[in-house]
Amino acid sequence: MIEIITDYLIYDTFGLTKDSALGHSVEFFIYDSIKILLLLVVVTYLMSLIRYYLPIEKIRNFLVSKKFYGFDYFLAAFFGAITPFCSCSSIPLFIGFLGAKIPLGVTLAFLITSPLVNEVALVLLAGAFGWKITIMYATSGILIGMIGGYTLEKLRLEKYVQNFIWQTNITPHTAKTTQLTPQKIFTLISQETFTIISKVLPYLMAGIALGAVIHGYVPEGYFEKYITKENIFAVPLAVVIGIPLYSNASGIIPIIQALVAKGIPLGTALAFMMATVGLSLPEALILKKVMRWQLLASFFGVVGLGIIVLGYLFNAILP
Repeated sequence: MIEIITDYLIYDTFGLTKDSALGHSVEFFIYDSIKILLLLVVVTYLMSLIRYYLPIEKIRNFLVSKKFYGFDYFLAAFFGAITPFCSCSSIPLFIGFLGAKIPLGVTLAFLITSPLVNEVALVLLAGAFGWKITIMYATSGILIGMIGGYTLEKLRLEKYVQNFIWQTNITPHTAKTTQLTPQKIFTLISQETFTIISKVLPYLMAGIALGAVIHGYVPEGYFEKYITKENIFAVPLAVVIGIPLYSNASGIIPIIQALVAKGIPLGTALAFMMATVGLSLPEALILKKVMRWQLLASFFGVVGLGIIVLGYLFNAILP
């Protein structure tokens, strides 16, 4: 249905030709914009509804009071996966968790996973590459969070957290103390949905626009000359290039889709995506306020190495 509407607008109304680079670019932009916006609204609303009933304070207190023998890393990473934050906006929660005396490694598991995996990114990935790739990506993102958090915990880097963080006192508050009417709940959830979408939308449209340019104007197989599975430096190079950039997963996926269509191996493309959304210079600048350079360098090093390993693994097992 969307494709029919797109074709009518581009080729019948605007008079563009299917063989032109401009026609391909405009078709990619309009089709993906409509499809992704529809998915974005539906999925974000549903997840906002789920989060409304999710007892975040109880989850935090549960993590503080219990011994899980490693399972707490999974819980923290999973909690990161269901929260819709980019690498920078997840930092306030990271600070709050440390202030609540949650162990550093468990807190880092949340910080690593939160920007890598979220419901919007998973739906967009499924639309672009199918559910098999999406499940592999989500599982990998959670594993990076768990293993990265555990590794950093074992390095005993707590002394490199700025002192004022440990002196923060978090006073739990009881959420939803009053019974709200269904209309009020609908209003609150709609407001949260609108807020999330308004933050994501600029990155999303910029990503679709860049993806459209690549789709229409970059020749087929252009990148294959330089970035192949046989090039052992392709994955580390993709990660190094991705780190200085800054985007959320929703904005980078249309670009990844276009790059893969032009010949870049999927594992290399996903490593680039993970580096862009999970590690970024703006994140480093903010984290420098709460971490000393030793912890910051260890954080970027461990996560970056995990992303590189996953990139090679994806390239080895995916066609």
